Amino acid sequence: MSENILEIKKLSKDYGDFVLDKISFFLPRGVIMGLIGENGAGKSTTINCILNETQKSGGEILIFGKDHIANEIEIKDKLGIVFDENHFPDIFTPEEIGKFMSGIYSGWEWPLYRQFLEKFELPKDKKIKEFSKGMKVKLAFAVALSHKAELLILDEATSGLDPIIRDDVLDMLIDFVQDESHSVLVSSHITSDLEKVADYITFIHKGKLIFTYDKDNLVDNYGIVSCGAAVFDTLDKSEIIAYRKEDYQFKVLVKDRNKAAKKYPNAIVNPSTIEEIMLFYVKGEMQ
Repeated sequence: MSENILEIKKLSKDYGDFVLDKISFFLPRGVIMGLIGENGAGKSTTINCILNETQKSGGEILIFGKDHIANEIEIKDKLGIVFDENHFPDIFTPEEIGKFMSGIYSGWEWPLYRQFLEKFELPKDKKIKEFSKGMKVKLAFAVALSHKAELLILDEATSGLDPIIRDDVLDMLIDFVQDESHSVLVSSHITSDLEKVADYITFIHKGKLIFTYDKDNLVDNYGIVSCGAAVFDTLDKSEIIAYRKEDYQFKVLVKDRNKAAKKYPNAIVNPSTIEEIMLFYVKGEMQ
């Protein structure tokens, strides 16, 4: 069994007006990876290339240690996929979707599927066209978690859910990876969700990979230095990732907030959230 459930090596996709530029990252087994970036950064392009819904321009994608195109049917039998939009025919009911999926997935589990329908309060004989957006997303989760998938791929999948159901789904993702052979790749703009469940964060900006880091490293070490112009001028520029000038002060993103707090006692140094880190890279000024 491959140690990495997913390997992306120098993945490229050239649309002409947008280029996904040689993205590389690895997703180990037993972990949840959050994929972040602004709208249009390349997150969905990356996921669509992984699923072979979009033909890549270059690079290599291995899933379960196998080429994602040469072994596509075998691989997709063990993938659970949830998008932010409904991909099921509106004229079907959840019961009919189950019958359809039982013929596609070799590991389909009817009892588990029906448990999820009950948990998510989804009427099995009601047509999907009568479902709300949140109900449609919950149905997609029910399908994704009911066929012994080893890798879940979620593209903004929790955005249509109310906070209570979203929290239930996040708990299920944590449970899903407990056996250390399953993994989750989740693209989301709800960075607070990722702070709760992700082990790694991969950040894409304008088609380029900015970083893949251990989430705890980001949350525990990164920080924001708030200071006036006089202190800002004394900062070691090599320690500045990005900065933003506000009315009467500078706010500076640094990788080691404890070091910054000791070095600049006249500045205020606070922890940074994943959302703040992303905003500094996207909207801040670089040295």
